[in-house]
Amino acid sequence: MPLSPLFDPLLEIGRIAGDVILSHYGRPIEVELKADDSPLTLADRDSHRAIVGFLHDAFPDVPVISEESDPGDPTHDHAGPRFWLVDPLDGTKEFLKNTGYFTVNIALIEEGRPVAGLIHTPVHGLTYFADRAMGIALKIEAGGDPRPIHSAEPSGDHLRFVASRDHAGPQVRKLLAAFPDSECLSIGSSLKFCLVAEGAADAYLRDVPTMEWDTAAAQAIVETAGGAVLTVPAANPLRYGKPELRNPSLLTVGRSSLAPRLLAVL
Repeated sequence: MPLSPLFDPLLEIGRIAGDVILSHYGRPIEVELKADDSPLTLADRDSHRAIVGFLHDAFPDVPVISEESDPGDPTHDHAGPRFWLVDPLDGTKEFLKNTGYFTVNIALIEEGRPVAGLIHTPVHGLTYFADRAMGIALKIEAGGDPRPIHSAEPSGDHLRFVASRDHAGPQVRKLLAAFPDSECLSIGSSLKFCLVAEGAADAYLRDVPTMEWDTAAAQAIVETAGGAVLTVPAANPLRYGKPELRNPSLLTVGRSSLAPRLLAVL
């Protein structure tokens, strides 16, 4: 199976950042609150420094926007048509609760679209990767070889929804009520998107705010695997490089054909 030229470098830095995070995991650690009341730790900062330094060295002509970059960095507003978008520790609350369900997220954006992405789960040694140009979406388990993943066709009214552990909003409850025969899976961080990408879930509704670094790597993986990440209610593919890097409500589906049924009840 031919692999992307981005596979080796992204896998390497994902694992390096994961090891950096694990050096802090399960230990007492100081927590700060950012302006939006989300937690920030030394693990976030150290992972950020490792990833940004690696990407600058490996791809010196491509700017990097990270969640933990200085908000005054002009790159945030003027990254250009091609840039890296990084969440150095997605799921800091999960990290602090010692659940293991937190990730390293790295995406390459071109002309507003995520064209490659990597999501790495340090505790489980599990990695997802996609390169749209190569048409490959992969899952790499600890010690295993890369294997292709594909999203699934929904099965009638028995739908498999995935929801956030910490951020399920009122529209999520409304959606679940409209499909009483469905099941709901709960997991932290961007792994929710990955369940849709690998066919373990049919849909994920995120009706509370996210930032672009929360979703970019996951969207590259979902779309390459056959799914879609759509804005709500317009049902347009999510784009990047928006003002303030904020996302609207989102619906992720394993098949685009499922989206109208779900949006009709919201």
